[in-house]
Amino acid sequence: MIRMTVLASGSRGNCTVVSSSRTRVLIDAGLSCREILKRMVLANEDPATLDAILITHEHQDHVAGLGVLARKLGIPVFITEPTHRAWVRMLTPRTTMTYAKWIELRAQERAAATAEQARREEMGEGANDIIEQIFSESDQEIAAEAEAAGAIPETESTEPVDELSRIKAAPTYLPAIEHFQAGVNFTVGDIAITPFTIPHDAADPCGFVLETEGTRIGIATDLGYIPTNVKQALKRCDIMMLESNHDLEMLRDGPYPWSVKQRVMSRVGHLSNDTAAEFLQKEYDGGAAYVILAHISESNNLHSLARIAAESALNGRMSLLGNKLVLAQQYEPTESIIL
Repeated sequence: MIRMTVLASGSRGNCTVVSSSRTRVLIDAGLSCREILKRMVLANEDPATLDAILITHEHQDHVAGLGVLARKLGIPVFITEPTHRAWVRMLTPRTTMTYAKWIELRAQERAAATAEQARREEMGEGANDIIEQIFSESDQEIAAEAEAAGAIPETESTEPVDELSRIKAAPTYLPAIEHFQAGVNFTVGDIAITPFTIPHDAADPCGFVLETEGTRIGIATDLGYIPTNVKQALKRCDIMMLESNHDLEMLRDGPYPWSVKQRVMSRVGHLSNDTAAEFLQKEYDGGAAYVILAHISESNNLHSLARIAAESALNGRMSLLGNKLVLAQQYEPTESIIL
């Protein structure tokens, strides 16, 4: 028995469970750990039986609960190395300095150096020897005072440093990491996984084909267009999950800033209803028992519009009458698909 449950799909979080009779994997962890566990229970999916987490890319709506969930369940994370690095950078605090602040600090350093040079010149010949003697005496006095007080130098502390605890406490710590590459197959239990490159504005975004027990599942969301390699990956699927993110008119008239609208419509953005429908009409081979429309925008789409576009594309193709169209939900688990 093969079971697929979309726990969440959309700009607020993406998370899907795929399980065979022996293996259960989570694709993306775009909700909080607590919410993922809650939705798994609602969908009758046992979190304790998860074997691995697979990550498509590092955007927040796909990795929001990754670290906490992986640590809580103690399971490996399968992720490309560039995506892993991007996720670590995203969670690592960075100190930034403006150019003006840098200029100010440099001026202070220059003034201090000039003042020090002037003092030395005033002291005349042999100033360097005198200054070094002063510092040497100070160091000796400090050491003597520390010894008298029974102080132990920091470098010789008797308290053991638990480096492993410090590492595990970091938000980027994962209990086990498996790096994969697009185009190179790997397995988790009895599920064979083929990752494929998708066009999206992330470090190294991937879609997945999962095969087990004679069933083939294709997952392709977060892509600006459908290139040839994605079309090939989605052939012969029994379940196909395809993005239908936005309605073009709603996006153009919607609340997003123009720069964001351009990004969504670009070739590294998201699929429109029209683009998804065109693929279903012209390129899709018609073999899937279920077609799942996913990552439907709350602001720039309606489930009814996504459904109409897809059904119109499939209508009239006699070989496709058996296809069942499912629309993935954002705020609750979509009904599980069982084959």
